Amino acid sequence: MKQNPAAGQGEWVILAGIRSHDLAGRDDTFVLSPDESMQELSRLVETLGYKPCAVVFQERPAPDPATYLGKGKVQEIASLASLKGASLLVIDGQLSPSQSRNLEDATGISVMDRTEVILKIFAARARTREGKLQVELAAQKHALTRLAGRGKNMSNPGGGIGTRGPGEQKIDVDRRVIRQRIASLSREIQKVAKVRSEQKKKRRESKIPLVSLVGYTNAGKSTLFKALTGEEVLCDDKLFATLDPWTRRWVLPSGQVVLLTDTVGFIQGLPHELVAAFHATLEESLDAELLIHVVDLSSPTWMAETLTVERVLADLGAGQRPRITCFNKVDKVLDVDLEALVKRYQPAVAISALKGTGLDDLSRMVGEHILSGSETVSWEIPYSKWDVLYEIRRTGAVLEEKHGPYGATVKCRLPSEHAERFRQKLFGVQ
Repeated sequence: MKQNPAAGQGEWVILAGIRSHDLAGRDDTFVLSPDESMQELSRLVETLGYKPCAVVFQERPAPDPATYLGKGKVQEIASLASLKGASLLVIDGQLSPSQSRNLEDATGISVMDRTEVILKIFAARARTREGKLQVELAAQKHALTRLAGRGKNMSNPGGGIGTRGPGEQKIDVDRRVIRQRIASLSREIQKVAKVRSEQKKKRRESKIPLVSLVGYTNAGKSTLFKALTGEEVLCDDKLFATLDPWTRRWVLPSGQVVLLTDTVGFIQGLPHELVAAFHATLEESLDAELLIHVVDLSSPTWMAETLTVERVLADLGAGQRPRITCFNKVDKVLDVDLEALVKRYQPAVAISALKGTGLDDLSRMVGEHILSGSETVSWEIPYSKWDVLYEIRRTGAVLEEKHGPYGATVKCRLPSEHAERFRQKLFGVQ
């Protein structure tokens, strides 16, 4: 029985995949080329602490139904594993249970696919109780699919017609245990969701707009979040450095307050189990007045990464949500016509979250969007109702403010629904 590696612990791994001109047999969520995808897989396994020692490609139109790769290539990997001292084979694709089992038998080492790698990263990075529950739920759902097809391998049939071998009994027990755990996790997540629902209700009652950062993993969302809010969060040049969403106050230059949320980064081939498990959290984060799509302009595959984000947003029902495309890391790029790029993707802005470049432009664009459909008003606000002016500063932009003996004349720009609400508070009329 081969060992099942947990955290990387410096183990040598072999990476393998299929290279095909028409990409036949690849999941339709894959937008990177096979070589680009393999480079990303290498970073993923390094994130877990493994050390890639060899990369193997096979030219073929589609995966082999039995072993994903052809017989000759599997034998080559077995020899490489012995030569390099590798203990793990990672496939850049999704394996069926039988393919995984057959590859382990043929190579003599443990096998993981891209889905399992991402699940392990999420499990290692989740920090909040809800995040841990969601990741475990995804892992249990994935484990349930991995039991399929194992009955024949595990069974030891009895001698009579209609009898059940101990292997068949064991797989039934395994399925029942996993399903019970899935049910238990789902109940726990529902309890947490109720608390989050109350928090969401309070946020809506506060009338403070919500803005969410979205983007491919390692696009620099957390660095931008820190630059805009001043909040100390983990900013690391690693894939999925942060998983749990953060929400903090962001005061725009106009004085208007918004809530800014930093969401989990997306990636091509994101496991369906993870999307399902994180759906409630992502759905709430994406239920925002505005999305800021952070793009790593220094990445050679930024256009493909942008397409992946668009697909995930569409899957989550946020494909039509208003957004600003934020081209980040401009300090790392040369010979790029930023003006033409921003014009092409309007509304868009070019920034460096690390250097602080372009953040004023981003803040201005966000403020303009929040105040779109707004009206400019001029009111006499008595000092006895000064709390109303405080609310106005949070929800709009104060353009002029002149103080007198009994109050102040304030000229401000407010979203129409807020202007109506403040009229009621100040004058009690429509």
